[in-house]
Amino acid sequence: MTQSFSELSLSPAIERAVAEMGYETMTPIQAQAIPVVLQGRDVMGAAQTGTGKTAAFTLPLLQRMMKHENASTSPARHPVRALVLL
Repeated sequence: MTQSFSELSLSPAIERAVAEMGYETMTPIQAQAIPVVLQGRDVMGAAQTGTGKTAAFTLPLLQRMMKHENASTSPARHPVRALVLL
């Protein structure tokens, strides 16, 4: 099981943001969920408050969204991509 965020092959921007927040080692819920979500599979998990559940689903979703990044400068070529958390 993956234990370090650097082992996930996330985009450099996401890796940098995770490092800037001071995170190095994943919690158990993150180590179990992130690799599965990166594969595009559904996950249902439960863990105590403060264990990193939000990052467990947000980081891989952001990674998957970045795969569709468009380098064009034309606004017409940029579909709206948003991650809304309630």
